[in-house]
Amino acid sequence: MKIGHLIVPAGDLDAQEAFYTGLGLTTRFRDGDRYAALTDGTVTIGLADASQQPVPGRVVLSIQVDDLDACLANVPGAVVETGPHERRAVLSDPAGNPVVLYERLPS
Repeated sequence: MKIGHLIVPAGDLDAQEAFYTGLGLTTRFRDGDRYAALTDGTVTIGLADASQQPVPGRVVLSIQVDDLDACLANVPGAVVETGPHERRAVLSDPAGNPVVLYERLPS
């Protein structure tokens, strides 16, 4: 288990990318105007337009796990979604903050 990334809503991806790289982060990759991944070498910030946000308008902590089903064994009603690169479940912590647990799919 590890913190995968923080997903930050991006209204103007160019401006936000410039802001974070100006602070010293490095752009790992960019997917057009939809998503940009920036890092300090340890933690990744994902700047996401509305189509890439698991919880629209909210900063989301994303945690990568080895076995999603095992992690969700004690979370009744958790819904797992499968995308092209991962299986994930969007949960809320006790304070209502969104958390994504995800498991990468084999390449």
